[in-house]
Amino acid sequence: MISFKVTAEDLNAYVQRKRGEHLRICPQGYTCCTSEMEENFANKSRSEFEAMMKETGRSVQMTLTAQHRSFDMGQLQPWEIRAIFGNRHRRLMLIMLVLGSGCYRRGVFTLILGTHAVVSVVMGSSGTDALYSGAEQLHSTPLLVYLEANAGYFQDLLNKSEKALYEAFPSMYGELYTQNMKVFKDLYSELRRYYRGSNINLEEALNEFWTRLLERLFKLMNPQYHITDEYLDCMVKHAEQHKPFGEVPRDLKVKATRAFIAARSYAQGFLVGSDVVKKVSQVPLSHECTRAIMKLMYCPHCRGMSSVKPCNNYCLNVVKGCLANQADLNTEWKYLMDSLVIVADRINGPYNVDTVIGTIHMRIAEAISNLQENKDSITAKVFQGCGNPKISTKGSSSEDKKRRVKVALEAKSSLQALEMLVLDAKGNLTALKTYWITLPGSLCSKKVMSSSAADDKCWNGMTKGSYLPEVMGDGLANQINNPEVEVDITKPDMTIRQQIMQLKIMTNRLGNANIGNDVDFQDASDDMSGSGSGDSCPDDVCGKRLSKSPSTRQPETHAIPKQSGHGISGASSRSLPSTFLLLLSVAFIAAQHLWR
Repeated sequence: MISFKVTAEDLNAYVQRKRGEHLRICPQGYTCCTSEMEENFANKSRSEFEAMMKETGRSVQMTLTAQHRSFDMGQLQPWEIRAIFGNRHRRLMLIMLVLGSGCYRRGVFTLILGTHAVVSVVMGSSGTDALYSGAEQLHSTPLLVYLEANAGYFQDLLNKSEKALYEAFPSMYGELYTQNMKVFKDLYSELRRYYRGSNINLEEALNEFWTRLLERLFKLMNPQYHITDEYLDCMVKHAEQHKPFGEVPRDLKVKATRAFIAARSYAQGFLVGSDVVKKVSQVPLSHECTRAIMKLMYCPHCRGMSSVKPCNNYCLNVVKGCLANQADLNTEWKYLMDSLVIVADRINGPYNVDTVIGTIHMRIAEAISNLQENKDSITAKVFQGCGNPKISTKGSSSEDKKRRVKVALEAKSSLQALEMLVLDAKGNLTALKTYWITLPGSLCSKKVMSSSAADDKCWNGMTKGSYLPEVMGDGLANQINNPEVEVDITKPDMTIRQQIMQLKIMTNRLGNANIGNDVDFQDASDDMSGSGSGDSCPDDVCGKRLSKSPSTRQPETHAIPKQSGHGISGASSRSLPSTFLLLLSVAFIAAQHLWR
């Protein structure tokens, strides 16, 4: 017979373990957890909750990034398709392989199925996909299957305009074009640089294009004269008065400036929103929150109640306490979503981006035709104002080669694609407006798997039963009496405060874009961008205070996150000077060091 010697000390330790007196987080009482197990559970619950936050944040990031890509970008990589569509892309690819050859660009599947079969694969933002099939005569045209929106809409629009110019102008203008190709290439290059956020004054870039074009065309159309640079300077000074290109330069400047301002602010808004979600999702849990999450998720296991779900209201109080700072993003986040919706309507409405950007080449052709048709009268006016230039000794062969061929330029409208894009974006933005304040409920119901609100046999933090405390409100200030998480409302999280500032700055940019005001984007390597003016005012207020036409002054300058702020509409308007926001940013950083 084997005997064990049990000392009084061993017995006392056993009794203490049964009573749970060694536990530091879970309530004392009958327990099967050791101190080491409790610590392991605490670490596990912390990592699981942070993973929940990142996973939820990634879905929002993907939504915003997909919207940006459908408006802005080029071809998707296979891993990006998987990231956005998950395993569903395999089924879509399988459809392509079975039904015919095809290729995938951002947002678009192209299937070449012959001349009769029509198959449309539609994937909504919710992720559900459906297959519709029928028959229609396609005249050998490839089938475009749209997913969410057309691919790289804005870039594609600009590319098509440039391509149309390169294809049509040689036969239309001969040497007038071939000897000045660089002028046209430089224009489209400047437009792209501006759209990408370079520090370019778009109006000045357009003025420079018309000036350079006029100088070169005037010399080519008057080859019998020796025209010096000084003479060209004089000619340019009289250009505004004579309007050699007609009304095209002024009209295009106004419309293109508004369209480009709106387009680049719109595209940047999605990136800023995605960047904010990414940074906020990486904010670590506080020590108090880690304890509360452990108590919520794993203390039932230590009490032998692993099958008992946490009470819903108990879970809400824990998560609202842990995400108190995140909930403070709600106001500025809603303003950003609303601002993006309004600018989207501008792009698809008054600013007429599809027509303005897609017909740049046609407007240039119209301007050149105006110059050709009025060449004699314009030349006479220039000679009258600047004097007669000297006769050239090189002859006038260029004039004989000048073309006056009439070529019909057509603009292929992608207005339907734009309407689809805007409609999809507005749906997603509206759905995301309440993301930060609905996050606790979403995590509790879908991730923590809490019980229903009416359940009186749930884990309430102490035992199985009902949960009596009321649910706290949203945001840091409302957590002062949170019964589950000790929250210091005097010490806001600085990372989140910085992201609130980013939202304000981006919303302000969109507010400016909404009324046609230029805003200069500068890359900033710091997590928190420098300065920017504060909240923009509602459209009906700003419209009265600011000019309806794009500003001709130097653009305002705001910094933006490297990756890559209140709303345009609202009941009231607030305006903070740029200097004040800069000082406020500095104060945040200084306070961060003091609190630490």
